[in-house]
This record gives sequence, structure tokens and C-alpha cells, in this order.
Amino acid sequence: MAITFILFLVIGLALGFGGGWLISLGGSWYYLLAGIAFLATSLLVLRRSPAARLLYALLIAGTLGWALSEVGLDWWQLGTRGGLVVLLGLWLLTPWATGRTPGWWIGRAALWIAVIAALAVAGASMLRDPHDLEGRLTAGAVTPDADTGGVPAGEWHDYGRSPYGQRYSPLAQITPQTVGKLQVAWTYRTGDMKRPEDVSETTYQVTPLKVGDLLYLCTPHHIAIALDAATGQERWRFDPKIPLDDNRQHQTCRGVSYHADPARSGQSCAARIFLPTADARLIALDALTGTPCPGFGREGTVDLWANMPNRKSGFYYSTSPPVVARGLVVIGGSVNDNYAMQEPSGVIRAYDAGSGALVWNWDSGNPDRTTPLGPDETYTANSPNSWSVMSADETLGLVYVPLGNRTPDQLGMGRSPEVERFSSSIVALDLATGQLRWVRQTVHHDLWDMDVPAQPVLLDLDTPGGRVPALVGPTKQGDIYVLDRRTGEPIFPIREVPAPGGTIPEDFSSPTQPVSGLTFMPEPLKESNMWGVTLFDQLACRIRFHSLRYEGRYTPPSLQGTLVYPGNFGVFNWGSVAVDPVRQVMFGMPTYLAFTSQLIPGDQVGPGQKVNTGEAGLNMNVGGPYAVRMQPFTSPLGLPCQAPPWGYVAGVDLRTGQIAWKHRNGTVQDAGPVPLPPIRLGVPGIGGPMITAGGVAFLGASIDNYLRAYDLTTGRQLWEHRLPAGGQATPMSYMADGRQFVVHVAGGHGSIGTTPGDHVIAYALPKQ
Repeated sequence: MAITFILFLVIGLALGFGGGWLISLGGSWYYLLAGIAFLATSLLVLRRSPAARLLYALLIAGTLGWALSEVGLDWWQLGTRGGLVVLLGLWLLTPWATGRTPGWWIGRAALWIAVIAALAVAGASMLRDPHDLEGRLTAGAVTPDADTGGVPAGEWHDYGRSPYGQRYSPLAQITPQTVGKLQVAWTYRTGDMKRPEDVSETTYQVTPLKVGDLLYLCTPHHIAIALDAATGQERWRFDPKIPLDDNRQHQTCRGVSYHADPARSGQSCAARIFLPTADARLIALDALTGTPCPGFGREGTVDLWANMPNRKSGFYYSTSPPVVARGLVVIGGSVNDNYAMQEPSGVIRAYDAGSGALVWNWDSGNPDRTTPLGPDETYTANSPNSWSVMSADETLGLVYVPLGNRTPDQLGMGRSPEVERFSSSIVALDLATGQLRWVRQTVHHDLWDMDVPAQPVLLDLDTPGGRVPALVGPTKQGDIYVLDRRTGEPIFPIREVPAPGGTIPEDFSSPTQPVSGLTFMPEPLKESNMWGVTLFDQLACRIRFHSLRYEGRYTPPSLQGTLVYPGNFGVFNWGSVAVDPVRQVMFGMPTYLAFTSQLIPGDQVGPGQKVNTGEAGLNMNVGGPYAVRMQPFTSPLGLPCQAPPWGYVAGVDLRTGQIAWKHRNGTVQDAGPVPLPPIRLGVPGIGGPMITAGGVAFLGASIDNYLRAYDLTTGRQLWEHRLPAGGQATPMSYMADGRQFVVHVAGGHGSIGTTPGDHVIAYALPKQ
């Protein structure tokens, strides 16, 4: 009985204090009332009063009614609201909890009724998932002559298989009926693991290429490797000897690029692999031997620091493969977000694939001049950059560039008209000259790090007005822009909606923001969306929710601290989406995580504070009036404050723009410091999907270590394989020795904490 008294007293005091604090912020009264009920129950237990169980039965009933009114029959939200309360009710039903007292059976009966009612509601909630969308992507009128980018069916020549970026394999050996028989065909270890001295954002995100009988890939430290596609045996390796640099924000390589010149057939370097590096080089390698091509640049290397302002080691580099089209290698670069007010340029450059000579440059800070600069000239400092993957249409003669924001992301003062025009947009450039053909902005005056992060996907789309060459552009904020890729005009309507105001005095915000007719934009968060595994961390999240500034999507950064939802992790990120151009459908992995953003006056960042640790944490913005602290919006236990699901797989009919199905994706098995049960909460992920003509989609990416296969028609999971490390890469597929292979890289992701590794794993059906 003494234990019961102390336990209920402590819980009552905690809930009462926290509940009063929450009420003072305008939040729910439940926690204060529950705290009072716990305190009263503890006193009744101390007095051996039969009313203790009766009062607690009323608390369970009230908690049940409150929880149902907030979230309905959503098990993962009901369970965390009522789980502790019901468990303590079961404890009170034991004879040693309160002891026998006259009339004890009345309270006991009432408590049994309350507990059974709560368990019945919990059971009913387990039978349904209010977040699941059932449906089918019907075949409709297929397009058997669909343009897949001119790559042979059994090969994979570009990051997204072709310059169209579709991530679609025309191979159909693997089907929903056969995928369950997939086996590991071979495994290759690169030997390039994350090192103790590496920056935290060291990741392995590569998608290999397959040309002829070879696979081509790179490692986080930019070692280029060729493997035998059928056996996984190493054919050659090239190490560019990248020096470590703790100024570098990212250490990754998403892929290499391939180019074959028929005019050089039979000569060395007739086929080339282009390797971008973390120390700002572009290297051309002989695809057969891995040796540098001496006729390209200076001994096989082009220096990407050329004409670059604000040269500082580690502040500019390439993490994504260039796009190769019409004999040009078109490349952008990544700059360190929020480290300083003055950064290198975000210029896009096109080099001759044979000689490495600069053909044109497009600088969003000086967009009208595309002819190469003189040796003493520099590009515009700090102009919006393209760190992700581009696409190209050689027939139209256009390259499609996803642009980021000018850094610092959260400080918009002093931006030029060109920056305001091109930040966070998709631009189409003329392949021959680099001249701008069109621009489509997805965020006005971006203050939230809402870069366009994903490779635009190209396909020919059937519309009521006929077949249109289309572009599908996923964004961090969840909008998917479907545009006529000739003009940038929308195929699905785009509307401007009011956006919150109220920035810091030095800045301003756009009064409206665009929303696409096809969107995975989440509903605005409410207090009732706050979550925790217990009442206590849920209460802490509610207090924090009301302590932050939040008026919906695009609430400006603030000194108070702003809730940013969707967060800068993105609904979609560099993994983009996969598109089946035959069925004209899309497979994606929308992710939902809120972040916080707080501006801190520069003079308040004292010595000894840990700064510039990556995109999350305190970043200095050297030279600016404010630093910024960005963090995931998490509870004291480190779990997301908003309720699950946090990650889905989803299917879209691109002819109609309708989301056909959406299901929770991934488990919490690898989400904690110790292994957890594989509970399918729907977890975040970063990486990309791949579709095959057999009607199967493949996706790793989630924070549990699995590669999974899904039925493209329904989205239901068909198969999974446990990975030895995090699978934050995009799979690919090819044909070798008469078998269709699926290859996925498992190497982990530094910022989300998945298991590091160096594994390249190939799967295939059993040999017949």
C-alpha cells in the first residue's frame, strides 16, 4: 500500500505541475485534472478508503473519453495516452495495492468495468488503421512504346537508369509471383568504411551503373570501382586520395556517370566514367581500366574550384553524379549550409566530355551570361546551388536542374532579385548554350531549407489534351510538380495560398506560397498530434509544441523557436520517386518529420559551444547577425514528438494525379540503442525506390536495415531481406547471364544513425 501511495503521489505531482504549465500556454486541461485524480487516489489509498478504486475507475473512463475525442480509434495514439493509466488500474485491482476495506467490492467492480472497457476499445482500434489508404493502380491504357531514355533493357547507364531519371527497369523476370524466391547472388565489400575522424554526415548513397558486363560505383571517400556484373568480382579500382577535411559538411558519393564516344571506338578512354570528388575535382577514367584519361582537362582532371569565389577548403564539393548529354558533362556542386554568409558559387557548368574544356556556365546570380569566364573573373558568391541530380532530354536539348536555396537558409535579408527568382526552383537550361529556357519556383523567399532536393523525372504523359512531354518534380514540402517540360507550365494546377508572416525585423516573408494539385503535404499539426510512449513525454511534447511558434507550413524562423513541418529532412529528398512510363504511375516514399529552427543572435554564441556539426545542431552563419539551431522535434526520450506514422510508401496515377494507395513503411527494429521488436509504425527513410516492368517496386531507405519489394498495383509488401547495414541508397536492376539482378548498397547514413557498412549486395532468382 505504501508503494501505491508514493507512486500515485509522484505521478500526480508530475502531471499536476506539467498540466498547469500546459494550461498556462493554452493547452489541454486533461493532464492537470488527471494529476489531481492521481493525488486524490493516493490519499484515499493512504486512508484505506474504498473510494480509491471508484475514483480511479472514473479517471480511466475520463481518460478513455478524452483520448477518443482527440484521436478516435488510432491504436498508437490511444495506447500511449491510456496505457499507463490502465496498467495502474490493473495494479489497483490486486489485493495488496490497497488492502481489504469495507465495501471494497463496489470500487473493485467499477474499476474492472472501466479496465475492460478500455481494453475493448484498444482491441477495436488494433483492427483498423486510420492512416492506411487502400486502392489499386489499375493498368489502364498502357504505353508499350514508352520512351525509357534509349538505354538497352538489360542495362543501367545513368543514376536514374537514363537521363530521364525514371528509376524504371524494363525487365520483367521478377514478378509479384516470383519475387519471394529472390536470393543473394553475390556480395562485394568495398573496404571503404566510415572512419572515426570522418564528419558525422558520412553516408553511403551510391546507385551503381551497369554497362556491358561491368558495374560501376563509388564509395563515400570517392574510390571508383568496377565489378563483374554476373559475379561481383572486382575488375579495377581507382582511389583519388581524397584528403579528410572536418570543414566538409557531407562525405558521400551518390554515383558516377558514363559516356561512350563512338568516334573513339577501339582507342583508350573511348568509354569513360566521370567521378566527382569531395575535394572539388571532376575526374575522367577509362571505363575498361580505371586509369585517368590524359586528354581530359589536366591529366584526366578538371578543377571545380576554377573561377570560384570564397575559396575555403571543405566548403565546395560534389556529392551527386553529373548528367552526360550531347557530349557534355553538366555538373553542379554542394556548399556547406549555414556555415557562413559568404560561400562559393552555385554555378552549373558544362564541360566537353572528351577534352574537359568548359563549354558554358550558368550562374543563377548572373543568369544571362553563360560564356566561360576569364581567368581573373569569379562567379557570383553564394548563388543558389544544385547539389542533387539533374535530368536531360537530348531531343528537346534541355537539361533540368533542381536548385537549392541561398545559404544561410533561414536568413533572407539582402538577397538579390536573381536569388529571389531562382532559389528553390526547377530550371530548364539549353544544353548547347546554357541559356535559361524556363524556371518554376516551388517556394518563394525560402527561409526553411526547402531546396528542390530530387532529380526531376521525365516521361511522356497522356492528358485529356493529348500526350505531353512531362516532368515530375518532387519537393521537400510534399508537393509534386507535374509540368510540361518544354515550357515549365503546369499539367496539374498550381495555386497560391496565404502564408504566415511575422519575421525578424531585418527580414520579410512571402505573403503566399505555391501548392501543386498533386501533393503529399501533411495536415497542420495540432496539440492532439503530440505523441510519446508515456503520458509524461507526451506532456513534455505538448508543452514544447505550445512554446514554439507555429502557424502552419512556412511559419518564419524566430528567436522564440519555430516549428517547421514538414521539416528540412523533407517529405521527399534526394532519393526522388520512381515512375513507370508504360503504366504512367509513380511510386514514392513520403516521410513526415517536424524540425525546429531557432535564430540566435551572433553575440550570444559563446566560446566552447559545439557548432557546425552538420545540418542539425548549431550553425554559425559567420558574418551574419544570427546563428541558427536546427533540430528534429523530439521528446525527452529522443522520439519524434508528432504521432506516427512517420513514413509511407505511396502510389500515384500520373494521368489523373490521384493518390491510389498509401501504406505505413518500415519498423522500429533498428531505431533504438538495443534491438526492438519489428513493429511496423511507419518510420522515416532517406533513399530512393526502383520499379521493374514485372510490376514490382524495390526500396531500402527506411531506418531499419531491410530491402523490401512491393506490389506496384496495391503497394503491399511482397518480400524483404535483412541488410547488414543501413540501406540508404537507391537500388537498380540489370540482366546478366540470363538472370535479372537487383543490386542494393548497404552502407548506412551518418545523420540518421543507421548501421555503417560497405556492402554491395546482388539478388537474383535461383538458376534454372
